[in-house]
Order: sequence, then C-alpha cells, then structure tokens
Amino acid sequence: MRLHSGFLDSPSGRAELPPTPRVKALLQLALLSRSWARIAPADPGLAEIAGTVGQVWRDPGFVPLLAGEPRYAWQFRLAYGALAPAGLTDGPHRTVLAELTAGGPLAPRRQSAFGSLETRYYADLAGLRHRLRSYRELYEEGRLARHGDGAPVDDLDVCDVTHTVFHLTDFGFRTPDPGDPDSLVLTGPALEHARDRVCRLTEATVRRGEWDLTGKLVLAQHCLGLDPLRTRSGAAGLRMLAEVQAPGGAIPGRSPGDRADTAPTTVEYFRKAYQSTLVTALATLTVLHGRPGGAGRTQEPAPAARGSR
Repeated sequence: MRLHSGFLDSPSGRAELPPTPRVKALLQLALLSRSWARIAPADPGLAEIAGTVGQVWRDPGFVPLLAGEPRYAWQFRLAYGALAPAGLTDGPHRTVLAELTAGGPLAPRRQSAFGSLETRYYADLAGLRHRLRSYRELYEEGRLARHGDGAPVDDLDVCDVTHTVFHLTDFGFRTPDPGDPDSLVLTGPALEHARDRVCRLTEATVRRGEWDLTGKLVLAQHCLGLDPLRTRSGAAGLRMLAEVQAPGGAIPGRSPGDRADTAPTTVEYFRKAYQSTLVTALATLTVLHGRPGGAGRTQEPAPAARGSR
C-alpha cells in the first residue's frame, strides 16, 4: 500500500483509472489511514498513506468526482466528509458536509438496514446532526441478526455481515460501556451469534480460496473480540493470505480465479489487487497492533453457540 497507493492521485492514475472506482479506492485509503493513525501513529509508513489522503482532501477538483455516479453520490459525499484527515479544518469537505445538512438534520433515507447502518456510522463520525434510527434498531432489522440457527451460512452476504460488524464496533475501537447504548448492541447473546456466523463464514471463504472476503472476515473476528491468530478459521485465513502474497506485498486479486498477475497491463493489475491488498493491510495492521485496552481476546465461540453448518 505504501509503494503504490500514490498512483491513485498521480497524473497517470487520474488519466487511466475510471473516476468512480478511483473515488471509491481513495475513500478506502482514507479509512486505512484513519485506522493506521489510531493504531500505530508513530509508524513511519503511515506518512506515505496520509500524505496521499491529505493531498486529495485538500483538492477542490476531487469534490465533483464524488457525484460522478448518481446512485453513489450521496453516500460518497458523506463518507468523504466523515473521513477527512484529523486536523484538516478548512478543506472542501466542510462545504460538502454543510450541503448535506442544509435542509436540517439528516433524516432517514430509503435504504436497506445495511445501508442505513453505514449512513448512521458516517454521520456520527462526521459529527452531523441527524434523526437516524439507533444502531440497535438497524442491527435487529439486518440480515445478520435475523439469520436463524438452522439456516445455511451461505444465506449470508459476507460484505453485509462484515460491514455491519465494522460499523457497530467502529472497526474494533468501540468497547462496551454501560453509559453508551450504542456500544452494547453486540454484547451477550448477540455477540455470540455474530462470532459464530463470522467464524463459519471464514471457514467457508478459506475453503473456497476467496482472499478478499477472508481478509474482511479476519478483521471482523478481531472486531468481535476474537483473536484471529488463535481461532482455527482466522489462523487458516491468515496462512492462506500469507501464502499467496506477492514479494512486493500485494494480495494478487480476489481469488485464484481472478488473479492480478494475469492482467495485461499495470493498471489492470493495480485494479485487481488493490482492494484485497488494502483489506488485508487493514486486517493485519489491526490484528497485530490490537487496540488500546484490547486484552483478553477469545479463541473461539463457545461450542454451545456454534450453529449448524
């Protein structure tokens, strides 16, 4: 990520990458930068990632690209405002956030529970006034909460499950606090339920050789208080990712059937490898450095909580 993320804001990257995938990739890079700064702020490698993000977030020319694809424009603008680098107080993102709330506090939109949960997360991160539903309501309406004990795990969508976990736990940084109801959604039986589904999904993606999804699930295990280095599925997932990692650090695609090293051009290689590499970087960075006060992690869900496969 350090070696190649700068391509996203280079003249060749701006010329050769389609605008909407480039915007999405930069929002993901900002998320990595934010987590990296929270986990290991003194790591010298952070400066290269943060430098690219800061340069983009100060560029007024980036803002119109957020609306390039109308169906993503609102969510991209919200994420852009929320993920502004710490200390950047006068960038274009302030105008974007002001425009989002020009009609008053953010109101619920016509979205799935999964999409609404993401909106609530970024609205809170941006410090926006809103009338959005609670995290608990949105979780209980979602597919993870409603997945029955006898239902096949393949009925679940990995991205839906992992992003639900990421947003409810603030990527592993939200610790349970009796004074904060939002922090208590994934506790007790709900926590055991989520752990069971995430571990079973990890087993399935490792078995299928799905590198991108396995990286997300390894991170989700950490966010749920598990230690992926010590769970069977997490350790298997990390071994698989280590085995396929290219010498330069990249995870070469989403799966063996979609390998980046078969791409005809450097740009295509970058596009195929970027997301899997970023997800794995975020997962391993988080797992290896942990979080403040993150001791006492569990190895596996209790056997009684393990549902049918």
